Amino acid sequence: MNWILLIVAGLCEVGFTFCLGRARLTSGTEWWLWIGGFLLFSVLSMTLLAKVSQTLPLGTVYPVWTGIGAVGTVLIGIFLFNEPVTFWRLFFITTLIGSIIGLKMS
Repeated sequence: MNWILLIVAGLCEVGFTFCLGRARLTSGTEWWLWIGGFLLFSVLSMTLLAKVSQTLPLGTVYPVWTGIGAVGTVLIGIFLFNEPVTFWRLFFITTLIGSIIGLKMS
């Protein structure tokens, strides 16, 4: 169950970076709504991270959480914010995914 919560925490990290990306493209009331989403996802992500770290090793929890957030944020950037897709970006994202899997298995 804790691994599921950790994955959800990582996805919430992707959620707050998505909200931050959308907020920078808006203004006025819409900006405040995206910042509200950013704050909600941030609190949820940190709360789940703290809960999971009570039972799983912190040396595993934190890198997996940041890895899910990093990979998800790069993918959101590519697919939703039209960021460039280069060989090196894909190569390093792949190595990051391999490292996350390695941490889970060890």
